Amino acid sequence: MIKLAIDLGSSVTKIFKLGSGIVLAEPTCVAVASGTSTVKAIGEDAKRLIGKTAEYTTIVFPVFEADIVNEEMAAVMLTYFLKKIGIGKSQAKRTEVLFNVPCGAQDELLDKYYRLTDACGLAAVHFVETPFLSAFGQNLTLSETNPIFIVDIGGGSTNIAAFSLDGIIAGIGLNIGGGNIDSHIIDCVADSFNLKIGLLTSEKLKMTVGSLYKSDNESMIVNGRDITLGRPRSVAVSSGDIFECVKVFADKIIEYTSMLLAKLPAEVSASIWHSGIYLSGGGAKLIGLDDYFSKALQMDVNLAEEPQMAAVLGGGRTVGSADILEAVRIDY
Repeated sequence: MIKLAIDLGSSVTKIFKLGSGIVLAEPTCVAVASGTSTVKAIGEDAKRLIGKTAEYTTIVFPVFEADIVNEEMAAVMLTYFLKKIGIGKSQAKRTEVLFNVPCGAQDELLDKYYRLTDACGLAAVHFVETPFLSAFGQNLTLSETNPIFIVDIGGGSTNIAAFSLDGIIAGIGLNIGGGNIDSHIIDCVADSFNLKIGLLTSEKLKMTVGSLYKSDNESMIVNGRDITLGRPRSVAVSSGDIFECVKVFADKIIEYTSMLLAKLPAEVSASIWHSGIYLSGGGAKLIGLDDYFSKALQMDVNLAEEPQMAAVLGGGRTVGSADILEAVRIDY
């Protein structure tokens, strides 16, 4: 039996194959001929077209805020990704898959994942909430007496939870992620520089100069369209120019983290105070986020070595262990 762990993210889809490690990490997007289901490009090839297509090409994002919003395109995309790693129709029939799902995932979402699995011809499916997999991906020791607090920030969703091997003590899944910063940066550059930039440029700005250190003053030249004149123009955008965009996002995550911490039983709080908070997910790569969290919450904050890969690495560890899988999977 072939065993896979799949992180079907709003921004990036990642696949771990037991015995091989992470075998795929590509954008979760599909380019189709407008008004049809005719696929023109998938994954990295589709992402390159964002903001550059004519009216007869549409970019589809099958997953939005951790929800499968276009089941047909999600199945087409995942089938393509599976073929890319050598799993065609015949191999799919003997493939077992683990999906990480948001904290508190409802049956409606699990039904969508199940239909996706069926559409791809996969043999078996398991579901595990993201915080558990993030912990395993960071090689954290999880037991019934050792609670852990995880904040996993993805592209379209954030999972915050305190949990032990016995289950989630308190947790929440938020429909906000690193993609929200991209949207705010687009608006900020338009207001500050009278320049319209695209989503790819905004994302690059965030990853290159976005910072929660007020003293940072890195800058990047960005190209866009002058809103008044309608002509191409370039400007230099600095860390300080987009600081508020980044800060508003971080403050919102901290607000919910504080609320969850306040609800914990005293003994759980004491244990988490000792071990600190663990940050993971692609959004956790934001410069200075760990220090900003630590200062705001007055707690130690531990940033995963590869935050964007923590959940899928944990999925690989889980799908390869019957005992761990039995302990943490969702009954469905």
